[in-house]
Amino acid sequence: MNKTPATNPPCTVSLSPLMLVGTGSDVGKSIIATAFCRIFLQDGYHPAPFKAQNMALNSYATSDGLEIGRAQAVQAEAAGVPCETDMNPLLLKPNSDHSSQVILNGKPIGNQSARDYFRKQGREELRQAVHAAFDRLSQRFNPIVMEGAGSIAEINLRDVDIVNMSMAQHAQASVILVADIERGGVFASVYGTLSLLIPEERQLVKGIIINKFRGDMSLFDEGRKMLEQLCGIPVLGVLPYFTDIHIEEEDSLSLEKKQSQAATHSGKVEIVVVLLRHISNFTDFDSLERDPRVHLYYSNNTEEIQKADIVIIPGSKSTIPDLMELRNNGCSQAILQAHHDGKTVIGICGGYQMMGEEIIDPHHVESTIERMPGLGLLPIITTLSQEKRTVQVEFEYKDELCKGYEIHTGTSVGREDRKAHRTYHRSPKCWGTYIHGILDNPAVIEDILSPFAPSQPTLSEPFDYPSYKQTQYNHLATLVRQNVDMDKVYEILKIKNEK
Repeated sequence: MNKTPATNPPCTVSLSPLMLVGTGSDVGKSIIATAFCRIFLQDGYHPAPFKAQNMALNSYATSDGLEIGRAQAVQAEAAGVPCETDMNPLLLKPNSDHSSQVILNGKPIGNQSARDYFRKQGREELRQAVHAAFDRLSQRFNPIVMEGAGSIAEINLRDVDIVNMSMAQHAQASVILVADIERGGVFASVYGTLSLLIPEERQLVKGIIINKFRGDMSLFDEGRKMLEQLCGIPVLGVLPYFTDIHIEEEDSLSLEKKQSQAATHSGKVEIVVVLLRHISNFTDFDSLERDPRVHLYYSNNTEEIQKADIVIIPGSKSTIPDLMELRNNGCSQAILQAHHDGKTVIGICGGYQMMGEEIIDPHHVESTIERMPGLGLLPIITTLSQEKRTVQVEFEYKDELCKGYEIHTGTSVGREDRKAHRTYHRSPKCWGTYIHGILDNPAVIEDILSPFAPSQPTLSEPFDYPSYKQTQYNHLATLVRQNVDMDKVYEILKIKNEK
């Protein structure tokens, strides 16, 4: 197995696309795809990620002001290339349990229910759009690291599939099936998944990766041989369960894991992110989670909110419904009490809108409610619009140049000056902003933590989150190299390309 990155010059060998698909959701496809993006970059290739259709509330703004899933932005970062919409041409952003906003090539094209979205009518247009995006991408990058969605064995959706095996067939990709052994039943899930594929799909699957193995992996040697005999394809690797490598995740299941935390008495700065039903872009808080001075947790429990030193109201895909729920569950009063008690209260995007005096929805963008009183913490009034603003931004914060991005509908204006405000500071302990990623900037972090500085250890230098992320990508690549037969992977990709 290759255990160290190559130091070769840029590689001109053409490889077939590599596609990671799963036996189910949350088996680790996105993380493994991220690892391969970094490995191919290290080995002198020019890789790029691709996922035909993504469903997530965490999204990102490209440099040309369009919107894609956050996972593909992370994978592009691991691949060392700017993200673009061709990497994720179709994005679904749930705005209720039954409907989603559909974003095609970076722009919203409307809301659809699940029933309407999966109809055969109009499906071919979406299929052609995602195929065209892949074709454009494959002309400029080598190899394309593709990712499927959920399980590839959803045979009831085969006719309308545009993200899994139908996409693999269009790309003529070498497919690797990823299975999560932690869930149990790994033999049944792998064998059953492969058995449900039709021959044209089955012949594309070239290997298996078992993910999230706990304990002594040599104990699975016999199981590995059994799987290979049953399935007739190699098990390319068994990846260990790990908690010491941190890669930004967009899946709602990753957020559920964070909800088990609560306030502690560790002496660190306690930061609570108010848990909203339609929370979006919770990757905004990954840098704070890594800061050794901070204990960050998510909660909609009023007692847990009151224990925090800093309360952050995050972004929301449905701001008005989430604001209503904050009132119904008592969180709004807990937030107001925190402000009254001198705690810091910060709102980001939808949270910023909630902190104002009123949210107006004349076009019924979010609901049938046209006017909703805000929390009244900031003297701003927000009017929602049908147009979405998606843009990367640079801004100065305490004389430091900072970066972030905006993804929102609506404009917030000052009650008195009637000017639009991207950010509004009522005081150092009460402010809001439309800028996602603002907390990735050391100047901002140091400022919000400064009131607690006397009780916290002094860092030798500000926490550099961008550099930290690059280190994590390298650690992830090393882990995969150590546990996956990369020689075999390259053999598969080169043989497929030669046919």
